[in-house]
Amino acid sequence: MTLNHVSDKTDCAVIEKIYTQSFPDNERAPFKMLIKRAARGKADFWAVCDGETIIGMAYVVCHSDLAYLFYIAIAPTSRGKGFGTKTIRSLMEKYRGKRFFLALEQLDNTADNYTQRVKRHDFYTSCGLFDLPFKLKEGTVTFSAMGARPDDGGELHGDFTVLPEEYSALMHGYMGFFMRLMVDVRLIP
Repeated sequence: MTLNHVSDKTDCAVIEKIYTQSFPDNERAPFKMLIKRAARGKADFWAVCDGETIIGMAYVVCHSDLAYLFYIAIAPTSRGKGFGTKTIRSLMEKYRGKRFFLALEQLDNTADNYTQRVKRHDFYTSCGLFDLPFKLKEGTVTFSAMGARPDDGGELHGDFTVLPEEYSALMHGYMGFFMRLMVDVRLIP
């Protein structure tokens, strides 16, 4: 498994299909926006590859010492083979020294996909991530957050937090001022 930067030579149709299969409409940013922002250096867009075959994608936005994993997805046909774990661990290593974090659906036992949410949470825990003491509001969805400490790539010691103003600066840098006015994004302590 390798992580390759998405470029104009990458088969983006394959990545877009994985992306749209993996995330509900209300959690997806427009795919063309993801491509444009990455091309402008506002994010790292990764193709997850098994040999020459694209089997997944990851999208990371950085600011200062923060690395926010916006999206990670493995193609349905490649799931259950360890590629997700390898991808998370590779990303944690690639962004070692940064506060690495991600958003995920809250563990709401009334949700239709509660079992899937628990499995996803357990997967991230098995990769070395831990629950963070804040929520992220992005658009109409409020997410839980998990992260890995910057000093050791995920071990459970040391302090780790993200301040609301840090998250705001990250999102402002990624989205730009006018776009942020249209989409409600904030950290909820």
